[in-house]
Amino acid sequence: MRLRLVKQDTNFDFFTRWKMWLGISAVMVVVALASFMYQGLNFGIDFRGGTTIRTESPLPVDVAQYRDAIAVLELGDISITEVFDPQFREDQNVAMIRIQAQDGQEAVTTQVIETVEGALKEVRPDIKFISVESVGPKVSGELINTAIIAVVLAIGAVLIYIWLRFEWQFAAGAVLALIHDVVLTIGVFSELQIRFDLAIIAALLTIVGYSLNDTVVVFDRVRENLRKYKKRPLKEVLNISINETLSRTFMTSVTTLLALIALFVLGGDVIRGFVFAMIWGVIVGTYSSIFVATAALLYFGVKRDWSKPDANAGNQYANIDA
Repeated sequence: MRLRLVKQDTNFDFFTRWKMWLGISAVMVVVALASFMYQGLNFGIDFRGGTTIRTESPLPVDVAQYRDAIAVLELGDISITEVFDPQFREDQNVAMIRIQAQDGQEAVTTQVIETVEGALKEVRPDIKFISVESVGPKVSGELINTAIIAVVLAIGAVLIYIWLRFEWQFAAGAVLALIHDVVLTIGVFSELQIRFDLAIIAALLTIVGYSLNDTVVVFDRVRENLRKYKKRPLKEVLNISINETLSRTFMTSVTTLLALIALFVLGGDVIRGFVFAMIWGVIVGTYSSIFVATAALLYFGVKRDWSKPDANAGNQYANIDA
């Protein structure tokens, strides 16, 4: 007995209210941008600057114990991660403790570092402090600029890829969907003031890839059906294509969400922000592949006869009043 999340022969009309879906997406994007402009992001140590303390102990690293010992000092954002390396000895357990820079200071002061070391010594007397490194606001600013460039270049590369593989209308629809996903993800982090660090940038780039994969699957079926149903209106072809790929889309999204939810619940604080971004990205990426990318394609129109030399041939279906 085969499991099906969606019936095999679905016939949903996704374009009865396609303007409403685009309007909802536009409103959510505006809200996200407004939240970003008004509240900004809750930048983590990667972007705000701070100090990293590297520790070593013969006993296994207990992240919760370390965190409880430092939390009473009220130093703000603190990140504790265990470092794994196959070259480490059996009694070499290494942890990285990152403390955000205090207001008005470029790095954590020597007194604060000594206080942190003393607090850790109380719960783990055999702990050793291997190194202390500081990241100032200048380096953090460079990381922000680099992160923005990375996301913009990724979306630009997608634009070129889709344009070469399909047509410019497909590329425009795919890029609009990707921008929609990235803006909404940044917006939810701004609205909820969840810590935003380099791991979230990695999540954004992963979301771009996931959403693009979903969109390309739908677009590929659209292109096949445009050749198959040459006499049907573009809206009907888009509906047929989405319904034919709907089972695959939902199965991929649900199985991905199951794994992400397990990581969110059991993975701990270290990766929780990354996993939350991925969960949100899968949801909005699936939504945008069905409603945003294809609705944009319906608006722009699409070439129906690839044998014609005119790149605009068949675009009489653009700006259709559905």
